[in-house]
Amino acid sequence: MDRMIEKKKWTSKKIGMLVAISSFVVLVAYLLFFRDKSAKLYVNKNELTIATVQQSKFQEFIPIDGVVFPKETYYIDAIQGGVVEAIFAEDGDMVQKGDTLLKLLNTSMELSYMEQETRMLAEINNLQNTRLSLEQNKYIRQKEIVQLEYQIDVAQREFKRKVHLHDQGVIAEKEFEDASREAEFTNKQLVISLKLQRLDSISREAQKIDIETSLKRMNENVSLLRKNMENAYVKAPATGKLSSFNLKIGETKSSGVHLGQIDIPDNYRLEAQIDERYISRVFIGQEAGFDYGGSTYDMVVEKIYTDVTNGSFRIDLYFIDDLAPKGIKRGQTLQVKLKFSNETEAVVIKRGGFFQETGGNWIFVVDPSGDFAVRRNIKINRQNTNFYEVTEGLEPGEKVIVSRYDAYGNKEKLIFR
Repeated sequence: MDRMIEKKKWTSKKIGMLVAISSFVVLVAYLLFFRDKSAKLYVNKNELTIATVQQSKFQEFIPIDGVVFPKETYYIDAIQGGVVEAIFAEDGDMVQKGDTLLKLLNTSMELSYMEQETRMLAEINNLQNTRLSLEQNKYIRQKEIVQLEYQIDVAQREFKRKVHLHDQGVIAEKEFEDASREAEFTNKQLVISLKLQRLDSISREAQKIDIETSLKRMNENVSLLRKNMENAYVKAPATGKLSSFNLKIGETKSSGVHLGQIDIPDNYRLEAQIDERYISRVFIGQEAGFDYGGSTYDMVVEKIYTDVTNGSFRIDLYFIDDLAPKGIKRGQTLQVKLKFSNETEAVVIKRGGFFQETGGNWIFVVDPSGDFAVRRNIKINRQNTNFYEVTEGLEPGEKVIVSRYDAYGNKEKLIFR
């Protein structure tokens, strides 16, 4: 008897197809829902600069180059022009105030001074003679009055005697009248002489005032003239070190030309050029400092020259309490920190090339596994030559990539290899 054979429902072929379809569905689901869709890039970890986010002291400052100059400088200029005839000091010498440094020869000016001096001295002599003549006239007038007083006394005595004789009838009337007229005439002469003496006295005092004023002015002019003649000898205006004093015998120097200068030793200041971007943030009294020879030296901004030249402006820095380092030299350059804030606690990261690409708005943060880094938005506030201050987006202890990002494009994930 024939037996019915039951048909198999699952064949190996069907099972294989079902497995393939299931795998495809799972793959599609993974691709659609579970795959990391972020743009990524494989990079060599050894070529990266990775820094740790720190909680640390932070101070905003900029580095500037300060050039050493004397705090006090006295300039030596030629008051009058001439040819260098003699040099009595050399560049670099320590000189005392009043020391003669050089002599300038100006023959025409010296002749002119001599002529002027001769004229002035002659005029002074004339004025002195006039003053002497006035004094002589004074005594001549006094002598006249004394003589008249004597003559009056004699005439009065003679008149009294004639009156007595006239009363006795001893002398004639004419002789008596002559004696009377003589006495009267002498009295009138005295009155006139006294009036002339008063007028002479008033005139003489006025002339004496004019003469004394003229003499004083002439003597001052002579002194000024001689002082100008002495300007041919150039002298040190202060005690200090002679510098920029490079002259040669026979050189011609015009009036007002700069001959050199005297620097006051061991008293310095710094001059620095600063980018014009900071002009609104620099102020008188602003603190600065630098390290030298194992010590820190503090300074303050003393002067600000607001004229901008070639994109920068100049400031002068003074040492606090004039405590400058020993051994620094004029013209030496020192790197100074110009401070914009005090030290504060802050979250900081090391400066790096990433900032040029991101502007400080984002950074790649390394995953704790150390296998990759992902992009994260951050906020950078202040900066100095070593660090950026981060106010949002990072925590102390995290690691970030601070090297350049120019090869990463818009990638959001970096996978290390």
